[in-house]
Amino acid sequence: MLKGIPELISPEMIKVLMEMGHGDQLVIADGNFPSYRCGERIVRCDGVSIAKLLDAILRLFPLDAKVHKPVSLMKVNEHEPQPEVWQLYQDIIANHHEKAYEINYIDRFDFYKKAKDAYAIIATTDTSYKGNILIEKGVIR
Repeated sequence: MLKGIPELISPEMIKVLMEMGHGDQLVIADGNFPSYRCGERIVRCDGVSIAKLLDAILRLFPLDAKVHKPVSLMKVNEHEPQPEVWQLYQDIIANHHEKAYEINYIDRFDFYKKAKDAYAIIATTDTSYKGNILIEKGVIR
């Protein structure tokens, strides 16, 4: 055990977060996401909501301040309402970062392509609609 590490962050997850460098991307995926088809480095985190996990990760993980949109979500269809969890994600991000970040909304299949290039995927069993989130790592100054 270490001091200051949120209990949701497993030893495997802390290793992955530490290995990541500036510009590397991390996907936190819901239970319906094809994690094993999209990624080679998968970390399981069952029974935890993406929102709680995002909050724990952002205590340690700087978002890339040099990128206009370091956070991506899977776009909803034209006539669908915005998923409730998205506002929660924005609140969590604002709580951990002084800079206001715009969200990048991308089509499902483009999200899958980006996930294939991500450094790792954290696979959860979260059932939030369109809950998947991709974050890009920045630097600590």
